[in-house]
Amino acid sequence: MNYCTKCVMPDTRPGISFNEHGICSACQAYENRNKVNYDDRFEELKNLCDKYRGSNGPSGYDCMIAVSGGKDSHYQVHLFKEVLGMNPLLVTVEDNFPMTAAGVHNLKNISAAFGCDVISMKPNIKAQKMAMKYTFEKYGKPTYFVDRYIYTYPLHMAVKFKTPLLVYGENVGYEYGGLNSIETYSAKDQISNGVGAGVPTDELLAQGLFPKDLNFFDPPKAEDLEQLDPIYLSYFVEWNSFKNYELAKTKGFHDLSHEWNRSHHVENFDQIDSRAYLVHSWMKYPKFGHASATDYSARMVRYGFLTREEAFDLVKKHDHDLDALCVRDFCQFMGYTEAEFWSIIERQYNTDLFKKDKLGKWVLK
Repeated sequence: MNYCTKCVMPDTRPGISFNEHGICSACQAYENRNKVNYDDRFEELKNLCDKYRGSNGPSGYDCMIAVSGGKDSHYQVHLFKEVLGMNPLLVTVEDNFPMTAAGVHNLKNISAAFGCDVISMKPNIKAQKMAMKYTFEKYGKPTYFVDRYIYTYPLHMAVKFKTPLLVYGENVGYEYGGLNSIETYSAKDQISNGVGAGVPTDELLAQGLFPKDLNFFDPPKAEDLEQLDPIYLSYFVEWNSFKNYELAKTKGFHDLSHEWNRSHHVENFDQIDSRAYLVHSWMKYPKFGHASATDYSARMVRYGFLTREEAFDLVKKHDHDLDALCVRDFCQFMGYTEAEFWSIIERQYNTDLFKKDKLGKWVLK
């Protein structure tokens, strides 16, 4: 593994690239902000809002925001409702896992704090478990079923409610390095980012699922998609996870400070809605040699909060250490024993990156 010469991101992150100086595409994107006039881009955003403002009548929805209830969701709703004066409809997909107290609070709070309607989808639990078992054991993608809905369901609702302006947060590929790392305001290609794509639907149907189990699973028809104008907010504003967190706290957002200290994270405010879901984000570790601790430590280096050396210390301490509560909740939902869970994980380790030490523990080469 080779690491960015500025942060701690390795070259095993899918889709990431490095320049001739060994600087990763995420750090290059961050440096490119110095060339952007964000005042001009915010004017573009205001003009875009004016284009759709009142498009469904004076009391109708004029935009839709895909939310989870998290810190970024709070920031997005604040910006569109309180700053830009839009009337957003919020849409969310719940993963059916047991929620944290913070997760329960935050999803309610985002409606209470801003006065917004929320429509929520809870996918078919039987179908979810069948799909999860298959995609976890074969691909190491345990939450693929839910993740795909997170990208497709808002598109269907935007068509249904005639709200072309569909708002997403950051362009993950561009901001953090990955596939489709092009700076663009359009989120039309978001479904192909690798999280909600890559498993043929025919394979799921072969496991005993039926088309009627997969409502909204595929994106809307091409002609319907052409009527939508989905955007990445991170194109128009200088995106900063920590700044969003500070704003969210002023609106009543709860982090995990008094609830749970996660062993494999270096912060307490991102992806906090449910414990079992975090198995998904941790699965990058056995496959690619890095996980959430790397993601946030790299971000903190770019923001100037950590030195590169301090970040490497955090990565070494936390990245490998999947929290036991995540495993317990995941196994309880799926019906695995913990021994069965770890035997599946054992098969996922990339032997090009890992070897076993004298104790039989997987360690990075």
